[in-house]
Amino acid sequence: MSQVIGLLGTCLVLGVLARRSGKFPEGSAGPFNTFVLYVALPALVLRVMHRLEFVPSLLVAAVVPWLYYLAAGPFFRWLGPRLGLGKESVAALVLTAGLGNTAFVGLPMAEALLGSEGLAVAVVADQLGSFLVLSTLATLAATRASAGAELPLSVLARKVATFPPFVALVVSLLLRPVGYPVWVESVLERLGALLTPLALFSVGLQLRLSGVKARLPALSLGLFYKLVLVPGVVMLGLWALPGLSPVVVQATVLQAAMAPMVSAAILAAEHRLDPDLAVLMVGVGIPLSFVTAPLMLWLVR
Repeated sequence: MSQVIGLLGTCLVLGVLARRSGKFPEGSAGPFNTFVLYVALPALVLRVMHRLEFVPSLLVAAVVPWLYYLAAGPFFRWLGPRLGLGKESVAALVLTAGLGNTAFVGLPMAEALLGSEGLAVAVVADQLGSFLVLSTLATLAATRASAGAELPLSVLARKVATFPPFVALVVSLLLRPVGYPVWVESVLERLGALLTPLALFSVGLQLRLSGVKARLPALSLGLFYKLVLVPGVVMLGLWALPGLSPVVVQATVLQAAMAPMVSAAILAAEHRLDPDLAVLMVGVGIPLSFVTAPLMLWLVR
């Protein structure tokens, strides 16, 4: 846990310091965002999904991220306008509060708090849940929101089909019967390892905590949904389902309690969907989740 917190905190702070140094002009985060979405994330997917072993009993862990993403749309579209939020801000909240940081915080936290059994459940929740939502529904939503008008279904389908992480997902599944050469595995591992530091460095480059006060209503609403409401409802729902093992319940709740997904904030920024709010959701949400997520795990136990 200390290593996870140290890495995330260091990369975030370095990004903030880099922005304040004046060495990085406005818009410098753009190339980092592009590299994350088009290189590092696909490399991670090609490696992890290629060797993922899915057990049918873990279906609930895969389904939960889909459910709370789908619930985020009506929730924020109903409450957002009542707080004076525009369509771009609402879309940013749907993307960031509707997707959890189940990989770079969730997996190490699950391993640290629940051991190898909990980690196996957390991997399914991340790869078949959060990542698939990001590659499909979230990409569609970001494309539609940024277009400002209804797009033909063919355009939306092409956007998803050509989104590099989705292409990587399809390729990794097709290649499951075939083992990667050692050098390919090594290249994918090294490129995928760049995702967390570069993504958080990019968030730090865009993070302006001086704007928290002005965005406090929207930020509070988004973080309440992601850090409190979602894990609370998931906890109650899983308690009502018979036959689930304690580790499945605990790992699924822990993953549901993760802070907003860094890649979702980058996706929002790429589509110019209130990037300041999206970045604040991540920059404030991740430190808070180090307290709230273990608390939710303690409650479910």
